[in-house]
Amino acid sequence: MGPFSLVKEFVLAHRRGYVLGILALLSVNVLQLLVPQVLKRFADSLQRGELTASLVGWYAAVLLLLAVLIACGRYAWRMQIMGASRLLEYTLRNRLYDHLQKMSARFFLEHKTGDLMAHATNDINAVRMALGTGLVMSIDAVFLTTFSLIIMLRTMDARLVALGLLPLPFLAASVQVFGRIIHRRFRRVQEAFAEITDRVQETMAGIRVIKSFVREEGEIQRFAELNRRYFHAHMRLVKAWGVLEPLTQFLSALSYLIVLWYGGTLVMLGQVTLGDFVAFNGYLALLALPMRAIGWVINHLQRGKASLERLWVLLSIRPDIQDHPDPVRVEELAGRIEVRDLTFTYPGSRVPALRNVSFTLEPGRTLAIVGRTGSGKTTLVHLLLRVWDPPPGTVFVDGHDVRRLPLATLRRHVGYVPQDNFLFSTTVARNVGFAGDFPPEAIREAAELARVREEVEALPHGFETVVGERGVSLSGGQKQRVAIARTLIK
Repeated sequence: MGPFSLVKEFVLAHRRGYVLGILALLSVNVLQLLVPQVLKRFADSLQRGELTASLVGWYAAVLLLLAVLIACGRYAWRMQIMGASRLLEYTLRNRLYDHLQKMSARFFLEHKTGDLMAHATNDINAVRMALGTGLVMSIDAVFLTTFSLIIMLRTMDARLVALGLLPLPFLAASVQVFGRIIHRRFRRVQEAFAEITDRVQETMAGIRVIKSFVREEGEIQRFAELNRRYFHAHMRLVKAWGVLEPLTQFLSALSYLIVLWYGGTLVMLGQVTLGDFVAFNGYLALLALPMRAIGWVINHLQRGKASLERLWVLLSIRPDIQDHPDPVRVEELAGRIEVRDLTFTYPGSRVPALRNVSFTLEPGRTLAIVGRTGSGKTTLVHLLLRVWDPPPGTVFVDGHDVRRLPLATLRRHVGYVPQDNFLFSTTVARNVGFAGDFPPEAIREAAELARVREEVEALPHGFETVVGERGVSLSGGQKQRVAIARTLIK
């Protein structure tokens, strides 16, 4: 298993589309190889004085037919290969989002939001480009280069071919060197972009705090520094790309210059026919596109490889909190909670957050746990929910160790209102009914129990009022009571 296994499964599942697309692409390339042969015969007829109006019309009809077939073939491979690359992007993004939903609390403590967003945007887009346009240009380069060379070597003057293709080894060496440089520098660009994304996300989420402490200028300077790093990282990539692209174009143009000088001389001396000279230039033009595109292809293939490696590392991380291999088969829980001599220490810490805690709470009873800040009250609730795993044999629900209860069953039976009352940027009704598909009457009843119904109905659109990001349009107390209603209806 490795990074390429992320796309291998997809390619195998959609191999029919890829095969049809590649066949269409190869058909287009074959048709392109025929065009210089038509032009060769046209030029030879012209040189021999055999060209007539009807013959000109016949050549024009053949070229028009080739053009139509090439256009149809290009449409076919674009729909198959480019369509598959878009579907790959869709699949990878869904897989990444699904993977992130399964991660435990520890994962999000160790991975910044901005970095995760960069994975979901830039990295997946780079993989799509590599498996779409990059794949097409790679096949074009290999096929057109190989068969153009074969035809040229078999039908053209060997001296003209040798001189015309003289720049190719220098082009191959340049691409190999710059390809490695582009790969390294693109990874640094992605890392810098992740830092910027994380900073913007954090700043927008905490904009009220920033304004209340009058820290706008400080945040602007911090962002400017991150933006400067991203700019310099990208400029280093642009410099490498900026050298490779003109270099490939220069070497391609050099081939034309050699052919124009030496080939023209051979035509004037009668050693090469005008048709051969025209055909040679046609095949050289077919070679010129892959030659000029090699730098672009290498750039995107290296970007795709780097992004695929980053995605592989992320998707290889397994959740800390998972269902037990042999879970307890239970669908309903009565709610008897028992904690036995619980001692818990957070990973990386030496001081226990909880020490020797024991109690039993029968169904229908109420228990209030008080203590100073940092005494472990929230930790205790997180252990009950398995946001963090308690030590085996310490936390029980209905006599079952919570570590052996299915996560979905356990969490479905627990209502939890956290200290940070997070509301989604949608209506009040959807925030209250977040846990399922509840009728309006049930939503209003839950709001009544949480003592927030009257205040919600006083809003401009009542329960259909959009509360904004993180519930920004509501007061702190209102947000807390909406969160309570959300838990009560669950």
